[in-house]
Parts: sequence; structure tokens; C-alpha cells
Amino acid sequence: MDRMEPVDLNAAADAYAAAPLLNCLLREAAEPAGPTGPDEAAGPTGPDEAAAAAVHRLRGSGRLLRVHGGRRPVGPELRTANGWHPLGHTELVKLVSDELGRFTGVANDELPVEITDSRDALVALLAARAAAEPPADPYLLSEQSLVMGHPHHPAPKARGGAPAGSWLPYAPEAHARFPLVFLGLREDQSAGEGGPAVTEAIESLADLLDAPRAPAGYALLPAHPWQLDLVGDRPAVREAFADGRLLRLGESRRPAWPTASIRTLHIPDPAADLFVKFSLDVRITNDVRRLWRHDLLKVRRTDAAVEAGFAALRATGSDAAWLADRGYRTAAFAFEELAVLVRDGLRAHTVPGATPLLAAALAEGYPGSPPAGAADPLAWWRAYLRQVVPPVLELFARHGVVLEAHLQNTVIAVDASGMPVQALFRDAEGVKLLPDLSRTQAWERLVYCLVVNNLAEIAGALADRYPALSPLLWPAVREELLRYESLRGLPEIAALLTAPALPAKTNLLLRWTRADGADARYRPLPNPLRT
Repeated sequence: MDRMEPVDLNAAADAYAAAPLLNCLLREAAEPAGPTGPDEAAGPTGPDEAAAAAVHRLRGSGRLLRVHGGRRPVGPELRTANGWHPLGHTELVKLVSDELGRFTGVANDELPVEITDSRDALVALLAARAAAEPPADPYLLSEQSLVMGHPHHPAPKARGGAPAGSWLPYAPEAHARFPLVFLGLREDQSAGEGGPAVTEAIESLADLLDAPRAPAGYALLPAHPWQLDLVGDRPAVREAFADGRLLRLGESRRPAWPTASIRTLHIPDPAADLFVKFSLDVRITNDVRRLWRHDLLKVRRTDAAVEAGFAALRATGSDAAWLADRGYRTAAFAFEELAVLVRDGLRAHTVPGATPLLAAALAEGYPGSPPAGAADPLAWWRAYLRQVVPPVLELFARHGVVLEAHLQNTVIAVDASGMPVQALFRDAEGVKLLPDLSRTQAWERLVYCLVVNNLAEIAGALADRYPALSPLLWPAVREELLRYESLRGLPEIAALLTAPALPAKTNLLLRWTRADGADARYRPLPNPLRT
């Protein structure tokens, strides 16, 4: 959508919003009903589109729904007594709500509003994006390329229902960049973990952004301006400003760049770079995106375990890297609301001459995406697998660490020809450790994140662009898994390759039933690895 020709923004937003919503509905509350019957083949969308249509039976009502477009479905049509009736976005939301009410026996008047908010946010994002200057840096461009977003979430672009003017200045999809607000926190009110490493990182952040400094007796505390707008009037924060425990020092003179997660910002610099992650009291996908106290209190333990695993990997000659969460700083009186987590930057970890790119952007696609220009797409896919799969398996097999290796936590470094040469992983908050959960639960989570969320989406993008490649993609995944098993050994691999189904997270049902965002629930998905 960069530098778009004039388009109907409403129609474009409808298409972007429908695809993930339909993916959720069809995966979680429907089943294939076979091809369109011969008497229906030339439906209202024309013979070519009808021939490519797929029909699904909705489990709540038994009604038939026809869609077009493969892994990014469009053009939903409901079977009626008068033939196939095309559904606009409003009708689709009503259908989803009715079906889920019937299927689950649970009512929910919040999620339809959230789905509509996500669609309306897309209109604002597309308009802003068309007028914005994209970043020149390829990594930042990849982080800010997720226009559709999570392909299996009903409302991936929802922003809490707030007016666009309140969040658009901070939206990565609109190519935003903005200064941070720097606060002075009285030292006796400072809390956190990471010690000198965090202090050094925050001081470095202030240098990189040309930010104001804290006076004597105060610690420097960077703040996301959107979050400060959200929490600044709350009693604990307002009183701290009033009595001098908290000072507003001013904005940085240079900007930070929001990444795909929105609340994590990147500070690029030729010599050194950093990430900082903030609380954001807004529901984005499944959760209100706070740095929750229980997660902050275990982040250093988790990060240390992951760092130890990657150190052992490096000793074997692997280039796989971990972007460490060094620690955090916050205010004792607003522990979650004003927390900032400091994460390693990319430059110290990326192999020389390589360009890091967000894996999620490769799956969604954007101008200049390396898979789109691969001279040998099968070799590209094998290189991707070789970089991504072994580190995830090794951390689990040898160190009891389950990386949350989904597309948004995986960064792929490519060489000058666009070939993957390194995988970098991030986000200690999403990592799980044995024996905090059972081995069976840990393996299920690993398979979902790595195979269903990550590999299946990249494979789907390749199959869309190179249809002749499709029969070779999953055999290549099997080969990579078997190669690891033969070299290092992991008993779960044999069962994975013969299992009838893989675990697919049910984001639509999770949101409809108001389950906790961290309470992953899975539905069986036919296993493409099975021969």
C-alpha cells in the first residue's frame, strides 16, 4: 500500500479486515462442505471466481458460507433460498456474532464492536500510510509493513475504540516516528531489575535521542507519550507529579520508531541501537498490553535461561542470536503503568553484511520483500528453515526453553542477494521454561508458534507467489526436522511427523468467551507434515 494509486479506502479496509476474520471463523467454527455444486458454479461473482471458491458449513447453524481467495479469503457469500448472497463487512460481523452465539451458547456484545473498530482503524491507517514517507531503513520498513496484521485474529488492528487522532501519531502502519517523553523519578521511588545494565542503557537511550537529563537525586525514566496520555490523570501518577516524586523533563529531540508490536520502539543508530518496550493500556489483539508485574518479576530469570541456551548454541558454531531483555525500570507507585523494559539492539547481534527483517512482514508481503524476488525460491525456503528451525528445537531439547518463535518474535537476517543467513529471536515475556509447564504443554506451544504460526504462513506466502513450488514446501520442512533429529535427537519429532493434526490457536473463540489472553486454547488443524 506504499505510494498507493487512488483507491476506495473503505473497500480496501473491508478486504483487509475480512481476511483474518474469515480465517478465524473457518478454522474455529466451520468445516469444509465440499466444492460448489454444478448448478451454482456461476454465482454472482462470475465463473472464474466461483470455480476457485470454497464452501464451508458453519457449525453453529449449519448454514453454508462460500469464500474466495485461499489463505487470505475474500468475497464471503451466504447460501440463501435465492442463491449466494454477498456479505458486506457489517453483515459479516453480524453473521460471525450469530454463529458464535449459537456455537458456544455464550453472548458477547463487546467483540463485534472491537471487530468494527479494527476495520475502521484500517481506513485511518490506509489514508495516513498513503501520505506518509516510509522509512529508508529496510528493517524499520519491515516492522512497519503489517497493514493486515495477524492473519488469524478477528480484530488485529483494533485500538481500544479510541478516536484515530489519539493513536495514529504512534501507529507503525502509518510510518510513525515520534519523540519520547523523559521523566525524572525520585530515586527512592525507583524500582526495577537489571542494575547497571539498565542504567547504562537508559543513559545511552538519552544520548541517542538527544533527551533531557534528570537532576541530582532523580533517575531518568523514559515514557511512551501515548501511555502517558492514558495514565497521566490517574491518582497515583497525578499525585506524584504534584508532590515532586515525578518530574516531566521534556521530549527527546530525536524520534523513536514504533515496531509492529506498537508498544516496542526501536532507536536506530549507526554505532549502537536499542529497543525499549513500554506498557500500553490498550487492548491490542488478545491482551491489554501492560508490562504486568508478574511478568516483570520473572523476566530476568527467563532471559538468563535463554541467554545460556544461545551461548551454548554459539559454541557449536550457530549464528542464531537472542535479543536480551536486560531489565526494567519503573516507579514504585505506578509499577506497571510506567514500566520500561530495555532490550538489546540488532547491530551487535547481526552477522556482518546482513540485513535483519521481521519475519511477519515476509509472510504478509511488502514491496521489496526478499521471497518475492528470490532467484531460487526453494533454496530460499530451505535456507529459511535451516536458520529458524534448529535453534528453536535445540533450546527446547537441551535447555528446557520454549521460545515464542512466532512471526512477530522472529527476525531474519538476509545477505545481499536476499538469502536468509541468520535468525534472531526476541521477547523473554513470551518464553516458557520447563518445568513451569509440562513437557507436553511445552511441545504443543512450540509446535503452534514455530510450525503453525511461523512456517505455515511463510510457506503459504511462497505457495501463493510460486504455485509450482507448493508440493515441495512441506517435504522440505520434514527434511529439516529429520536432519535435526538425526544429528541431535528429539523424540517428539517422530510423533510430529505422523500426527494427524497440529495445534492451532483459537483467537476468535478465546476473545468471544472472554478467556485470558495468555490462556491459549488449540483446535486440531490437518497436519501438512504427515505423509
